[in-house]
Amino acid sequence: MKYLVRGICLLLLLGIAACSQSSKPANSGSGSTPSQLRQSGSFMVDEKGRVVLLHGMNAVWKIKPYFPPNSAEGFTAADADWLRDHGFNSVRLGVLFAGVMPQQGVIDQAYLASVDRVVQLLASRDIYVLFDFHQDIYSEKLGGEGFPDWAVYDNGVPVIPGVPFPAGYFLPAAYAVFDNFWNNHNGIWDHYRAAWKAVAQKWKDQDHHGGYDLLNEPFPGTQWLTCASPLGCPLFDTQFMQPAFDYFRAGIREADAGNIVFYEPNFLLNGSAESWLGLTPINDANIGLSWHKYCLLGLLLHSQGFTDLPLCPQLHELVNNAAESAVTRMKSTSLITEFGASDDLADITQVTEQADGLLTGWQYWAYKEWGDPTTESQTSGGQGMFAKDTDLSTVKVDKLKLLERTYPQATAGTPKALSFDPSNGKFHYEYTPNPQAQGNTEIYVPVTLHYPQGYQVTVSGAQVLSGTNASKLLLQNQPGASKVVVDLTAKGS
Repeated sequence: MKYLVRGICLLLLLGIAACSQSSKPANSGSGSTPSQLRQSGSFMVDEKGRVVLLHGMNAVWKIKPYFPPNSAEGFTAADADWLRDHGFNSVRLGVLFAGVMPQQGVIDQAYLASVDRVVQLLASRDIYVLFDFHQDIYSEKLGGEGFPDWAVYDNGVPVIPGVPFPAGYFLPAAYAVFDNFWNNHNGIWDHYRAAWKAVAQKWKDQDHHGGYDLLNEPFPGTQWLTCASPLGCPLFDTQFMQPAFDYFRAGIREADAGNIVFYEPNFLLNGSAESWLGLTPINDANIGLSWHKYCLLGLLLHSQGFTDLPLCPQLHELVNNAAESAVTRMKSTSLITEFGASDDLADITQVTEQADGLLTGWQYWAYKEWGDPTTESQTSGGQGMFAKDTDLSTVKVDKLKLLERTYPQATAGTPKALSFDPSNGKFHYEYTPNPQAQGNTEIYVPVTLHYPQGYQVTVSGAQVLSGTNASKLLLQNQPGASKVVVDLTAKGS
């Protein structure tokens, strides 16, 4: 039955086509140890050995100059403050190949410096930065973004203009450019690897480094039909995609030996197809799976304003299963790096609840609208957190109540169970203490949003160190405790 439902899910993609071991981070140059994430089994840990759970946002400026301006429309200190003040501890930051290497073989250091402005704003507020080589439909020439024009090898196949996202993937020109990319046409892998190495050299010692995301939503080109089955496409994943990713990761490792490198499964995992990443072992102690959770019905209907779509919870569960299989196969950590992209509150509720159950962190798509040309919400204005990008007071409160959650940001132990109910603020958390972890367990509590009359907390196995109704609940493990259980409820509920 599982594979039957997966098959139905993947047929939706056919319909779319028809429709159109952990280690400590290296010392920084200043002599202090930066807070950088490392893999520890399926989790990520900080420099103190505490398990870190990420709740964050995507910030990808897809149009030229491929970084957000220092303005209210873009990203300023006020935006970084807003993210910190609402408990978000990570950002997946767009760093586009087209910006890093606009001319073949030439790294644009000025572009990296412009991105660095945002990196420093985030890191100074204890927000981890995941560097994302983002692409959608490869490049502007194909109606998307990501790759520079010189890297578009389309075999002369004409582009059909005006095809809406994501249908543009399923056209001959897109097939040609992705096939040529996976076949390393004209040695393009060397240039892509060199761009990644330049990024790693720039930020390898960066405080609050959250890793590298090698390629957003890899599309298999003409091989996509072989991937559109519940069993996926082991030939493409093992003979084309993983060799490319391994090559890019090796370039990063020439500059940065420790920060996590995230592989993304091919585009069809979002239709619940199995990923075969890791079937060939990845010999690296710090790797992750970056995966996305979009209900396929939303690709068709969110741009029309439809929400609370049928079958989405079941489809999300199938994607969970496929991702969990890939994480096991890769022996990696895991992070949901995209979901949402709409004002569909039911969908956001499903994804965040399931992520809690999986003990997996996430990054919502997206912080602001930013004129995104390749989103499932298109011109509906649904993907951002604000009614107006220029005015943070226009935050969509109902959406924020689902995303700003009580959650353990750092745990001096191993998480075992997690749940949060945004309708009443009830929070439950269990973990096994780790005597080797340094520092306290830190739980973010959104007092203003969910506990206006304060909260009460019950803890066994640990001592509460923080004050009454603190926005950061601090716990110190009790000596000899084998389990810590935390329950938090709103007063007056």
